[in-house]
Amino acid sequence: MAGAKWSPFPYEQKSYSYAGAALEKAWARLHRGDCEPFPSPENLARFTGKGGKSVPGFKGDLDTLSARLQDAWRAFHRGDFREAVDTGSALGPLGASVANKAAGVYATYLEEDEKRAVKLLTEAAARGEEATRLLPGYANAWYFMAFVLGRYAQSISVVKALSEGIGTRVRKALDTAIELEPQHADAHTALGLYHAEIIDKVGALAGGITYGASRDKSADHFARAAKLFPESPIVHMEHANGLLMLYGDKKRGEAVKLYRKASESKAVDAMERLDVEQAKAELE
Repeated sequence: MAGAKWSPFPYEQKSYSYAGAALEKAWARLHRGDCEPFPSPENLARFTGKGGKSVPGFKGDLDTLSARLQDAWRAFHRGDFREAVDTGSALGPLGASVANKAAGVYATYLEEDEKRAVKLLTEAAARGEEATRLLPGYANAWYFMAFVLGRYAQSISVVKALSEGIGTRVRKALDTAIELEPQHADAHTALGLYHAEIIDKVGALAGGITYGASRDKSADHFARAAKLFPESPIVHMEHANGLLMLYGDKKRGEAVKLYRKASESKAVDAMERLDVEQAKAELE
């Protein structure tokens, strides 16, 4: 995507700027969904080991890495997605989470060129694959790989993605993320939608036999996500989407209530603002 023009975040950014110490102060709420540890030197040392020896290619000091990752996350939260992708991707596997989250959100909501969106997601998936190889104990290496693969699947069509084996990769990555971090609301949301999309595209029988998909599992994951993160607009919006995939008009009333709940959520960053606006659009 080098040299390509990126669409700007279309809403005001002042409310989503977390300069200086404001980022750490707001971190728990900003990352309640993905459980990303605050990128302090102490937390980074859990993954890099003393001197960063467990991360091939990492030659800098933890203080510098921490500062650069915090800047990348600030860019993401205020909607400067290109900066977040560029900065995060330059920091190796520990920067893959912010780079891939930014790439997935931007490709989903703001990139108008489908080919460019697919390219961005393909690059992110490769970055995620490398992160899971180098940091297999890092839950978000797995989650954000699944996140961009899921967005990629939706971009090229879920049926085509299933034929490429992406469904199995997504399921494995999400299961691994939850095994490493059981409180991962976003991973539970993604698994709820995974079960719904599989059944919607290939049917309950084939989906159950081939992919282990079920309506009950979808409901269980959505319920878990809502309990963990009731303030999240995306939890309610994806739950609504899942209900419509599984039940159609039979659950439309419940889906509308969930879209409305999402639309009334208080966004704390650029991603949530885009989620809220999408929920409003679904209600129109």
